Amino acid sequence: MNNNKVADEIRVLAFDVFGTIVDWHQSIAREVRAMSLDVDPDKFALAWRAGYQPAMQRVASGELGWTLIDDLHRMILDDILKQFSVTHLSEYQKRHLNKVWHRLDAWPDSVAGLSRLKSRYTICTLSNGNIGLLTDMAKRAGLPWDCILSAEVFRKYKPDPATYLGVARVFDLAPDQVMLVAAHQSDLDHARAVGLKTAYIERPYEFGPSQRKDISASPQNTFHAENIIGLANILGC
Repeated sequence: MNNNKVADEIRVLAFDVFGTIVDWHQSIAREVRAMSLDVDPDKFALAWRAGYQPAMQRVASGELGWTLIDDLHRMILDDILKQFSVTHLSEYQKRHLNKVWHRLDAWPDSVAGLSRLKSRYTICTLSNGNIGLLTDMAKRAGLPWDCILSAEVFRKYKPDPATYLGVARVFDLAPDQVMLVAAHQSDLDHARAVGLKTAYIERPYEFGPSQRKDISASPQNTFHAENIIGLANILGC
């Protein structure tokens, strides 16, 4: 099937956000430096992100009841502050630092690419971030979403099928009329398993300049693009 025909079939582009649209690593490292925490900013950012999947798994397993990402981020933060021997922060400073996830910088291509894609498709988030977080982030970074969808809406975290199928349900579409756009192959694999189309976005330095990610193309994905502008080019936007 040619690209034009596939592009015509798609109605909604649903985007992973952390890593795909925004640069969480450099944003957190920047904040750590600004607060003079006297820790390695790179290692601190990586440690905070490393707690993300295990924390969501505690919710998925039923160990924790439904918990917003803001609150999971705070639980992880409290642990890594101890790990890095940071003991001098006030409660106000901890709350401010935890909200850095609301202030992540967009990758340089994100706003322009999304604006082009929006001219042809409905574009929305499909993120594990909570609605308040995603809204603050969009406002600050100028991300032009038509709609903000979150795991909070479905009360299930990705990769639960309810999140991917929930996008199709919200817009009254068949799953294959929705395409997940993400920089994480596992996210795309789960979306494809329930019928969504998938587009991989290369973010080789998501984990910082010292850790280049494998960005090899997978033939299973519908599309593969260098960045969001590249995806707009492929889709004729």
